Amino acid sequence: MATTETQNPAQEAAAPALPDYVLDEDAVLKDADAKWRHGRAPDYTKARRVYNETKKCSHPAGSLPDLVEKLVKNWEIEASYKLDLNDWRTVDKSSYSFSVNGGPPQPAEHMLKVGTYNALISPNEFYCPARSSFEASHKTFKRMMPTFAWEVLEVYSGPPKVAFKWRHWGVMKENYTGVNDKGEKVTIKAHGGLIDIEGIAIANVNEKLQITGVEIFYDPMIMFQQMSPDGKTGVTKVKVDA
Repeated sequence: MATTETQNPAQEAAAPALPDYVLDEDAVLKDADAKWRHGRAPDYTKARRVYNETKKCSHPAGSLPDLVEKLVKNWEIEASYKLDLNDWRTVDKSSYSFSVNGGPPQPAEHMLKVGTYNALISPNEFYCPARSSFEASHKTFKRMMPTFAWEVLEVYSGPPKVAFKWRHWGVMKENYTGVNDKGEKVTIKAHGGLIDIEGIAIANVNEKLQITGVEIFYDPMIMFQQMSPDGKTGVTKVKVDA
């Protein structure tokens, strides 16, 4: 027993330290020198409160699900709010790519240009990413759901290929207004109920636990179906362009 005890400090010292972005869900918010989209780091206080109050899972600190969850939360902050790709710490910029439902891999520059919502949603009868800018897309969905929390439900495999199930949820507090794939302005009346989306992600990470590539699999129509289950109630469509 004495031998084991004297070896533990050396073993711990030899182990590589984990990066802050897998230990603290708000790590990158502290990057004071980063170029932030609105001139300063965003405030995630409300989103974190909703997460803590309504999450389904409570992962032990330092567990694989906990580390994965914190990594993705920091990645989302960077993808949504850091203007300069050189400031992104959660990805390996030399190899990073992002794809949805088996679509073509897109580089970080694509998401930096179009935004996370536009990168994740395909054109449909309620919304069209090609008809909405980065800024407009964020206004559309954040006005409708002021807080949109995210959590890891299950992790199926560990690094370097991390497969996991996730959940994204919020309350539809305000009317939805967007432009669809036909150029129609679509309005859906707020019902004050829950919007709850689940999906699968497969993320490849390097030795620094930076994301080198991520594939997302989910049904993007689930969100719109939950806004109006029959696709008609509370929905209005008005042609706004040719």
